[in-house]
Amino acid sequence: MNGRLQTMPTPSAGFSQRPDRSRVAAIWLFAVALAVAALVVVGGATRLTGSGLSITQWQPLTGALPPMSAGSWADAFHRYQATTQYQLVNRGMTLAAFKSIFWWEWVHRLLARGVGILFAAPLAALLLARRLPRRLIWPCIALLALGGLQGLVGWWMVTSGLEGRVAVAPERLAMHLGLALALMCALIWTALEALAGPASPTRSRRGAWRLASDVFAAGVYLQCLLGALVAGNQAGLTNNDWPLMSGRLLPADYWWGSLWTTLAHGAAAVQFNHRLMAYGLLILALALAIGGWRSRSAPRTLRILGLATGGIAAMQGVLGVAVLISGVALPLAMLHQAVATVLLADATILAWRARRL
Repeated sequence: MNGRLQTMPTPSAGFSQRPDRSRVAAIWLFAVALAVAALVVVGGATRLTGSGLSITQWQPLTGALPPMSAGSWADAFHRYQATTQYQLVNRGMTLAAFKSIFWWEWVHRLLARGVGILFAAPLAALLLARRLPRRLIWPCIALLALGGLQGLVGWWMVTSGLEGRVAVAPERLAMHLGLALALMCALIWTALEALAGPASPTRSRRGAWRLASDVFAAGVYLQCLLGALVAGNQAGLTNNDWPLMSGRLLPADYWWGSLWTTLAHGAAAVQFNHRLMAYGLLILALALAIGGWRSRSAPRTLRILGLATGGIAAMQGVLGVAVLISGVALPLAMLHQAVATVLLADATILAWRARRL
């Protein structure tokens, strides 16, 4: 008893008084991760509806308010009419039709601002109240910086489509989505750290579960980036048969002259690569599910996560085929992106849990 008392922090220890875990911080971080996931889904809907270029200015503060008068709407519409997308795709669009795409992009940007406030305000409050575990202070500050970078990359992506293109550059779209998903995964990971506390040094961090879960999480993340390239190149509108591609195992127009052009801008190539990665991930997910079902030594939570991974991956595979065959029907495409986000979150939790064996 006396030995324990001697190791307790003194009142003057400042930040060292904070425990190694915080349920409040965990709930906050999980909430922000959920908001980022919602932002990703809304962003996908913005792209699918062709709305991403409807707002041609980046105004982090004043842009939070939509046009409030007929004159303001006319000005916003006039700026959009100067874009290549309007000239080549939407020429003759009415103001009412413009408003329908404007609102998608405005909601997307407003939600992004809301995520920033949802993260920054509680972070400041927790720091002032000294309720954030010391080991998580710098990771949370890094997350705040990553969120700010995401906003800058979002505008950089939009600028690629304002002149000379009818849509944003696919590689910039992939980078924008990749940063958002990296932020979501980092938030989930940090929330789990806040909830569980530091790992015991006596625990083993090796094993088949850790390797398989790490590979799967990395694969799902890469698959999401490949999906962004499919979306950015509108590759889902071609080769709409399955399991073949226009009746062939390898599409005839796979190679586009150079490695970069093929991998980033070849519609047939990015869809083929996305399909192959999906098959590999489904096999690995089913192996994790079988491992969870048959294992008797793994913790119950890890086994449940393994089973969930297999189920979500199978659902995502079915949705992917349905989206393709339907010619990218909007409801199916949005659901496909939402389930991809859920699968990545599940893979992140599984990888974290496997490290706590």
